[in-house]
Amino acid sequence: MNGFFAGTSILYFLGCLALGALYAWLLYRSNKNLDKKLLYGLTAIRIIAVTTIAWLIFAPLIKTLNYTLDKPIILIGQDNSLSVGQIKALGFDQKLYEQNLKVLQDKLSDKYEVKTYHFGDSVADGFDFKNQAKLTDASAFFQKVRDEYTNRNVGAIVLATDGIFNHGGNPLYSINQINAPVYSIALGDSIPKRDVLISNVNYNNIVYLDDDFTIEVQVQAFQSNGESSTLSINQNGAKVEQQSIAISGNSFVKTIPLKLHAGKIGVQKYTVQVGALKNEITTKNNSQTFYVEVIDGRQKVLIASVAPHPDLSVLKEAISLNKHYEAKLALADDLNSIDPSKFDLIILYQLPDEQNISAGFLQKLANFKKPIWYILGAQSNINAFNKIQNQVNLGSANGSVQEVYPDLANGFTSFNLSEEGKKQFATFDPLLMPFGRLTVNASATPVFNQRIGKISTQQPLLFFTNENGLKAGYLMGEGLWRWKLSEAENEIEQSVLNNLISKTVQYLSVKDDKRRFKVFTSKSAYDENESIQFNGTLYNDSYQPVNESEVNLQVKNEAGKVFNYVFSKTENGYQLDAGTMTAGNYSYTANTTLGGKKFTATGSFYVNALIAEYQQTTANHQLLNTISKQSNGKMFMPADLLQIADEILKNENIKTISYEDRKYNELINMKWLFGLILVLISLEWFLRKRNGEL
Repeated sequence: MNGFFAGTSILYFLGCLALGALYAWLLYRSNKNLDKKLLYGLTAIRIIAVTTIAWLIFAPLIKTLNYTLDKPIILIGQDNSLSVGQIKALGFDQKLYEQNLKVLQDKLSDKYEVKTYHFGDSVADGFDFKNQAKLTDASAFFQKVRDEYTNRNVGAIVLATDGIFNHGGNPLYSINQINAPVYSIALGDSIPKRDVLISNVNYNNIVYLDDDFTIEVQVQAFQSNGESSTLSINQNGAKVEQQSIAISGNSFVKTIPLKLHAGKIGVQKYTVQVGALKNEITTKNNSQTFYVEVIDGRQKVLIASVAPHPDLSVLKEAISLNKHYEAKLALADDLNSIDPSKFDLIILYQLPDEQNISAGFLQKLANFKKPIWYILGAQSNINAFNKIQNQVNLGSANGSVQEVYPDLANGFTSFNLSEEGKKQFATFDPLLMPFGRLTVNASATPVFNQRIGKISTQQPLLFFTNENGLKAGYLMGEGLWRWKLSEAENEIEQSVLNNLISKTVQYLSVKDDKRRFKVFTSKSAYDENESIQFNGTLYNDSYQPVNESEVNLQVKNEAGKVFNYVFSKTENGYQLDAGTMTAGNYSYTANTTLGGKKFTATGSFYVNALIAEYQQTTANHQLLNTISKQSNGKMFMPADLLQIADEILKNENIKTISYEDRKYNELINMKWLFGLILVLISLEWFLRKRNGEL
């Protein structure tokens, strides 16, 4: 550390010195009574005191320099995944390797700051040689280096791994962001071994009851040319499909499509297995289990009308685009044979009609509480329409129609429409609405209001009502086919009309969940390394969320073993982190009490097995060599890993860095100067007093 004056000209200091000398000369120039030595001493004291006081007026700065030495940091990352533990090169001594890695750490610690980590599906401090991680994410290790050691003196990175990375990004793309050489230790065996395995299964995790669905199984085989095997699929333990496989070539890949039938509701467990070959290196990758949820059919939508109309095909096409919905069109006499109870949503297109052809069907419909979407037009019987529902009244109708344009209503939030879609609706042609005085229930929620010509009204065009939990939709005009043509003319790729119809159908057909007690997992399928998250909500009689009661949870696995938990309370609900669970299908039951009443909630989820670490058994030493070369490092075999210390020591780029820290402080902030001035003035006063000068 050193310091010197800065920020003020030396002339200012000389001026202050001259002022101090002038003051002392005027004070002591005619004094004949004092001893010469004492006189000179008092003069010097006065000069120093006055010069210092005058100098402080200019607030001079003192620059202080501090030098900090930053030793190079050596980071050692050790792969703790299953692939490292299961496949080892011939002659590999695990205990010797562990000892040498710790010796390397000790040798480097003499001169450098050494930090150790182990990584798999996550990154943690220190070494761990259990090799139990079910994924390998080396990019997460490099990300941790970037996050925690940015602007630090990272000298080198030692990476001990087999080069098999099956999660996260390619670590090759990460090393360019870290200015340090990577010295890799090549674990595992890079020579291909005899093996047959299931490398991938493509499937839909939700299918419909009684549907046939196809899965695609990718089978790989190495060093097995001329062999044959068998591919089989079991459903809940029973074999449902089997095929023979002829292996051609020492690097064999084949994707096999298999058709299965969904004949049972619920979560179904499927196991795909390929027969083992003689002298395989491992059979842990010969099977893969997955789960498919079979649900009870699609939501069924009935489009009822008495006569064909181009709007009907627009509605049916838009509804059918959603695989979860099935649209059926019924016209005229067909209505009499339709059972409304079998449908989740009824669309009454211009019903009731002027000829009352639909009267029998509407009478049957009145016996069921079904959500209905009313669409009015020129053929609608307005008087009958006013009688079959009590939310909307169209008075003084005289059979004529008027053109109305859609005008997006403010504050609609029941479902989202894109900003681009909102603009496109404003350009569409008008619908034809029966003329009359419209009265709507005050609780109606409009999607579009009516625009007549250029005048925007507050009268709704498309809107929803909800009476005691029963939803209804109203479109007060016909001519959806015109909107379809407008899209074609404007060459709109993504149909905003299809999107509007689909979301309207979903909103009307989805039943409101009014259960007082709800418990659910954050998703239905987890991987083995994911924590199972539960959320819960309890409502009082006023349907307000409360959390005074304790909520208990029981989770049961396929073997019948029960795990007990207690929820934590959040601000207005409940939450539980049950941690990770082994692969399998689970059911759960939650219980609580409120106001003397017992409440129960049930559900299920499943956990997928992670087999990525078994799907590649050949170490990728070429990738490790590339990583080392691109970062100006070097690759070593485990037997030579102690040589890494010598390589790092002779690398001239790995050296201690000295950081200079400059600080500027005002001289007036140094309190000891005031003490010095006080001492000088007090000493001068004492000496003058003693010699009779005061």
